[in-house]
Amino acid sequence: MKITSLFYSSSFKKSIKKYSSHQKKIEKIITLFINNPFDSSLKVHKLSGKLANYWSFSVDYHIRILFEFITDESVGFIDIGTHEVYK
Repeated sequence: MKITSLFYSSSFKKSIKKYSSHQKKIEKIITLFINNPFDSSLKVHKLSGKLANYWSFSVDYHIRILFEFITDESVGFIDIGTHEVYK
């Protein structure tokens, strides 16, 4: 499976500005995600509770990207941040 459409929420666009020093790493990880959304190095996992419709993957030990599958090939990035992104 490969992602063909990627959408960014206004929250994601706002939050990613905080991580400009990690820009190259974030771009590399997003490229990996687009090519193989379930690559084991991404640690993709479905969330539960009030975030049950969403998924998350790791950029690094601290940074996570919260997203949702719109279709099998279309993804919306909801937010980026530390574990606080889950709140």
